[in-house]
Amino acid sequence: MNSAPSARQARLRDAGHAARPLLGVSWRGAAALALALLVAAPSAKALETLNFNAPGASESLLATLRASSLLVASQQAGRVAPIDVMAAARAEYGRLIGLLYEQGHYAPTIHIRVDGREAADISPLSNPRAIDTVSVEIALGPQFVFGRAVIAPLAPGTALPPAFASGEPARSTAVRAAMGAALDGWRDQGHALATPADQEIIANHAENQLNVRLGIAPGPQLRFGSVRPQGNARTRSERIVAIAGLEAGALHDPQAIADAQERLRATGAFTSVVLRNAPQANADGTLDVEVRVDEALPRRLGFGVEIDSQAGARLSGFWLHRNLFGAADRLRLEAAVDGIAAQVGGLGFTLDARYTRPGTLRSDTDLELGLRAVRLDERDYGADAIEAEALFVRRYTAALSASLGANLRYERAEYGPGRALSASFGTFGVPISITHDTRDTPLDATQGHFLDADAMPYLGIDGTDSGLRLRFDARGYRALGAEGRVVLAGRAQLGAVIGADLAATPRDFLFYSGGGGSVRGLPFQSLGVTSGGISTGGLGFAALSGEVRVRVNGSVSVALFADAGRVSSEAFSVAADWHAGGGFGIRYDTPIGPLRLDLAAPLRRNATATGGRFQIYLGIGQAF
Repeated sequence: MNSAPSARQARLRDAGHAARPLLGVSWRGAAALALALLVAAPSAKALETLNFNAPGASESLLATLRASSLLVASQQAGRVAPIDVMAAARAEYGRLIGLLYEQGHYAPTIHIRVDGREAADISPLSNPRAIDTVSVEIALGPQFVFGRAVIAPLAPGTALPPAFASGEPARSTAVRAAMGAALDGWRDQGHALATPADQEIIANHAENQLNVRLGIAPGPQLRFGSVRPQGNARTRSERIVAIAGLEAGALHDPQAIADAQERLRATGAFTSVVLRNAPQANADGTLDVEVRVDEALPRRLGFGVEIDSQAGARLSGFWLHRNLFGAADRLRLEAAVDGIAAQVGGLGFTLDARYTRPGTLRSDTDLELGLRAVRLDERDYGADAIEAEALFVRRYTAALSASLGANLRYERAEYGPGRALSASFGTFGVPISITHDTRDTPLDATQGHFLDADAMPYLGIDGTDSGLRLRFDARGYRALGAEGRVVLAGRAQLGAVIGADLAATPRDFLFYSGGGGSVRGLPFQSLGVTSGGISTGGLGFAALSGEVRVRVNGSVSVALFADAGRVSSEAFSVAADWHAGGGFGIRYDTPIGPLRLDLAAPLRRNATATGGRFQIYLGIGQAF
C-alpha cells in the first residue's frame, strides 16, 4: 500500500493495525514549536487555492472524500491561516486512507502538496509563513475483492451480511459489519461476553484480494444476575430495578437491556440512562447489570400560546414535579385559558392535575391518576364539568402502547336559544385506547405515521343515556427527494356516539367541525346539526386534511393545505352537511418546534356558516 510521500508498500496482517504517528516530539520540542508558531502567526498569509483531485473516482466517492476532507472543512470554516492549514494537511493522510479502505482501495497513493512541497516532509517546527496553494492528489489504485472471508465459530442461525463474501468488494465496513453480526448472534443466545479472538487480514496486492479470517470467543451462556443502580440520589434503587424489569435468572438478552434502558428514559426522571454488563460473570453463571443514571432537575415549567382569529387566543402553562415520591413518578399541574378576545363564545378554562407512576403491576405499565375541571363557553352551549380518571398505560414497543381505565364525569350545561335550556349529564365510562406512533419528530414529522383509536363504553347517570363513544385519528407523513425538502402530510379523523339520543348526550361528547384541528378557513365549531330547532353538536363526525410542506432554507418552510369536514345527527349517516377550507402557511423553526402561521379561506361553506373571508391561526408545531 502506498502512503503518499514515502511511497512505502505495507501489508495488512491484523484487524487492529493502527498507523503510527508521523512524528514524536519531546516537551522541549513542543515548547519550541509553540514559540515558533507564536512568532510566525502575526505575519502569516492565508490559503488562497485548494485543489482536490481523485482521477477515476465515481462522483459519489469523490463527494464522500471531499465531505470528509479536513482541508476542505478548514477552508469552508475560514480556518486558512498557515498553522491551521498545515495541521489539517498532516492529518489528511490518515483520514483519506481510512475512507479509501472503506471502499476497498488498499493500495492508494496520496500526495498533499503545499505550494509544491509534500506536507508530510515539512517539519512542524518550520511551518511556512504563507500558503498560496494546496493540492490533494489521490491515485485510487485497484479496488480489492474478498478472497477468503471466514468468521468462526458462528452461533446457530447467524446470517452474515451478503457483502462479506468471496468475490465481493473488500470494503472495511463489510468486515466490521460481519464481526458485529457474529458477535450479536452469540449475544442474542445468552453469550453476553462474546468477544473477538484471533484475527488475520492479509492484502494480496498481486491478485488485488483481501483475505480475512476472524475468530470469535463466545464464552459461556449466562443469565441475568443483580441489577445495580448507580448515580441515583433521589430515586429509590428498588424502583429503578422494578422499572428496568430485568428478571433475575432469565437468559441474558441484549434486547431486554435495550428495552429496560428505554423504559427508564421514558420516565423523564433522568437526563441520562446507561445500562452496562458487569465485566465478569458470577460463579453461578449469572451476569450483573449496572444501571448508571443522571437524575434530571425535579421541577420544570412550560407554557404555550395559540391564536385563532375567530376562537381567540389560548394561553396554557404547566408545572411538573419529577420524582415526586422517589419512585421516578411525576405530578403535572396544567392550566389553560381560551376564548380570549373570541368573536364567538367567551372565556373558558381548564385545570388539570395528573399523577403518573411508572412500573406499576408490570415494568412496562404506568399508572395514571387524573383530575380535571373545565368551563366551556362555546358557540352553541356553555358547560361546567369535572372529571376523575384512573388509567393503566402499557407500552408494548417504542411505537405501540395501549391504555385501559375508568372515568367518572359530571357536566352541567346550558344550551338552546338564549341558553334557556339546562341539563345535567353524568357518566361512568371505561376508556380503552391503542396508539401506534412511528413519527420521527412529533411536532414536525417528516416520516412515519400516527394512529390513535379510542373507545369508551359509558353508563349514563342522572337521566343521561348510556352509549359508546368512538374516536379515530390517523396521520401519515412522507418526505420526497434525497434531501427531504418536500413533505406530504395527510390526516383522517372519525368520531361517533352510538346508542344514545342526541338530547341525552353530554354536550362535550358531541362533535363539531371548523377551526384549527378540523377545517381551517371556517369559523371555530361552525358546523354542527340542528335538532328540534336547537343548534347542537352531532353524533357523527369525519374530517380529511392534506398538506404539502416545502422547506425554503434551514429555518423557513411554507405549506399549502386543504381541509374538509362533515357532522351528522346520527352516528353513521350519509345525510350530513359538510364544508371545506384551504390556504397557505409559513413555518419558522425554533428550539421548541416550528412557529406556525396559517392563513385560510372557505372553499365550501355549510348552510349556517358565518364569519369573515379569512381565518388566521398561530401556534407552535405543525397543524398535525
